[in-house]
Amino acid sequence: MQALLNAIAQMALPSDAQRIFHGRGGLYPGCEHWVLDAFPPVWLLTCFQPASEAELATLHAALAARWQELAPGQPLNWVFQCRHEGQTDTRLMAGSVPEVHEVTEQGARFRVHVLKGQNHGLFLDMAAGRHWVREHIAAHPGPRGPKVLNLFAYTGAFSVVALQAGARQVVNVDMSAGAMAIGQQNHQRNGLMAGASFLAHDIFKTWGKIGRSGPYDLVILDPPSYQKGSFVATKDYARLLRRLPDLLAPQGHALLCLNAPELGQAFLHDLVQELAPSLAFVERVANPPVFVDVSADRALKVLVYRGPGVDRGAVG
Repeated sequence: MQALLNAIAQMALPSDAQRIFHGRGGLYPGCEHWVLDAFPPVWLLTCFQPASEAELATLHAALAARWQELAPGQPLNWVFQCRHEGQTDTRLMAGSVPEVHEVTEQGARFRVHVLKGQNHGLFLDMAAGRHWVREHIAAHPGPRGPKVLNLFAYTGAFSVVALQAGARQVVNVDMSAGAMAIGQQNHQRNGLMAGASFLAHDIFKTWGKIGRSGPYDLVILDPPSYQKGSFVATKDYARLLRRLPDLLAPQGHALLCLNAPELGQAFLHDLVQELAPSLAFVERVANPPVFVDVSADRALKVLVYRGPGVDRGAVG
């Protein structure tokens, strides 16, 4: 646990939501089960195996000591979540959590919920992917701004940054009506009342509607790696890639995301080569430095591909 304690002792005062310590990357022997995130003004400590009360007391003391250095006189707010053998136990350890908990990232505002569930409203490991989308949209303004398709949109973070960067339209699709509702709130909180549509549908049953709204200058695929009854990467990613070329505008780009430690980068490359060979690989987006992993193949994969055709900028 010493590496985690060292990270706490050295951490800076965060303004944006971010990961502070990533034991899951395997670089800190003995700390593989610990993760510390900042969702200001709340710290979230996650453990992937049972933690003793003595360990929690030690970590509380470390957080309290550092917090008094960073924000003297301010209350410490922290939450502990244990995930083990399919069970999740979440406890408020000190302070409080805002009733409406809003965090920021690069000027964008997002609503989060750290006291329930395993997904808190904003995936911190995708921060570099969102940054890539922001930069890509800003660099390809076109006459009216690019059109974006955001599949498995969750709470619409990609959509928010795309619209902020100049996209004229984003079509968000996710089968969770609850996530879509939070996504609409996120757009409202950022003053993005126009340009985004929200389809709370099963993507595999909505291809007609998705296709009629295209073609798209950017298609974002960020599915869960495994979600029973919804998406299993080993069989369902192929179903997405078969459709992808027809959704892209000439010279359109696709952002293919995969967060499955057991599936390496070659899994996506091979599928694209087999099912969408007209797409050309451009780059792999580097993950945020804090998410460094002992194996690049285990880490989050965010791959950029470009479709064929004449570059016409943003298409109408």
